[in-house]
Amino acid sequence: MADAGGGSSMGRRMCSIPEKFQLHIAMLTLQFGYAGFHVVSRLALNMGISKIVFPVYRNILAFILLLPFAYFLEKKERPPITWSFILEFFLLAIVGITANQGFYLIGLDNTSPTFASAIQNSVPAITFLMAALLRIEKVRLDRKDGISKVAGLLICVAGASVITLFKGPTIYSPPATLQRAAAEAMAPVVLGDASGKSWTMGCLYLIGHCLSWAGWLVLQAPVLKRYPARLSFTSYQCFFGILQFLVIAAFFERNGEAWLIRTGSEVFSVFYAGVVASGIAFAVQIWCIDKGGPVFVAVYQPVQTLVVAITSSLLLGEEFYLGGIIGAVLIIFGLYLVLWGKSEEKKFAAIQSHAEHSTGRATPQIKASITQPLLTQSTENV
Repeated sequence: MADAGGGSSMGRRMCSIPEKFQLHIAMLTLQFGYAGFHVVSRLALNMGISKIVFPVYRNILAFILLLPFAYFLEKKERPPITWSFILEFFLLAIVGITANQGFYLIGLDNTSPTFASAIQNSVPAITFLMAALLRIEKVRLDRKDGISKVAGLLICVAGASVITLFKGPTIYSPPATLQRAAAEAMAPVVLGDASGKSWTMGCLYLIGHCLSWAGWLVLQAPVLKRYPARLSFTSYQCFFGILQFLVIAAFFERNGEAWLIRTGSEVFSVFYAGVVASGIAFAVQIWCIDKGGPVFVAVYQPVQTLVVAITSSLLLGEEFYLGGIIGAVLIIFGLYLVLWGKSEEKKFAAIQSHAEHSTGRATPQIKASITQPLLTQSTENV
C-alpha cells in the first residue's frame, strides 16, 4: 500500500507540472539523447565496428523494440498490406534507412560529431526546398514569410558550403592532458583520426545524408495518407532496411570477424543506437510533436549541436575549426528564418480563415504543409 501511495503521489506531482514545462524537459532530454548518439557512433567507429555491421544491429534492435507496439496498438487502424505498399516501403527504406544511415556513418568517419550535428540543422530547409520544387509547398515572395523561408534556405546552403569547402584554422583545442587521456583510452583500437582522411569528402557524404533524410520526409507524405499506422509504417521500413544492409554486407563485408561484438563498449554503442536513438527517441518525439507541434520540436535542433560540441571536446578531445563554427552559425540562423517564415505563414492562414468565416463565406480547407507534419516522423535523428 505504501508503494502504491508513493507511486500515486509521484503521478500527482508529475501531473502538477504544467505541460509546457514537461514539453521543454522532454525536448532537452531528447536532444541530449541524440547528441549522445553522435558521440557514441564516433566511438564505435574508432573501436573498429564496421560501418555496415553497425546499422544492421541498430535496425534489428529498433525493429524488435517497435514490432510489439506496432502489432498490438495498431490492430484496428492498420490497413491490409498489399504489394504496392511493400514496394513503397522498400523504396522508402532505401532512401531513409540505407542511404541515410550509410552516408551518415561514412561522413562521420571522415569528419567529427560536432560538424555532423551542425550540418543536420539544414534538413528542415532542404525539406522545404524539395517540397517547393515538387509544388507541394507554396512560396509567396510578395509576403515576408515567403521571403524569410527563401532567405533561410539560401543561408543554410551557404553554411553547408562553408563547412564543406573551408576547414580553416583551429579555433579551440582541448588541453593537452585531455587530448592524451582521450588518445590513451582509444589507443588500442583507433583506426586513424579525421586528419588522415578526406574532410571534404566526409562533408559531402553528410550532405548526402541530409538530402536522403529530407527526401525521406517528403516521400513519406503520400504513403502516410493511405497507411496512417505510423508504428507499423516505421517497422516495415526498419525490416527492409535490415535486408538491404545485409545484401550490401554480402558484397562488402565478408569478414566474419567484423560481425563479432567483443567488448562491453561495442555492446553499449549498438544498444544505445538501436534502443535510445531509435526506439525511445521515436516515442518521445511523437509525443512532443503531438503536444507542441513540429515547429516547437525543430527549434530545439541547434541545442543538440551545442551539446555534441561540448561532449565531443570532453570525451574525444575534438578540436574546433573556424570554417565549422562559421558554417554552423549560418545553418542555425537559416533554420530559424525558415521556421519563423513557417510560423508567420500559419498565422496569416489563420487570420485569413477567420476573416472569411466572419464574412459568411465558406472557409476553404487549408492543406497542411508537407514540412509541418513530417519533420519528426522518423525513428531516428540520422
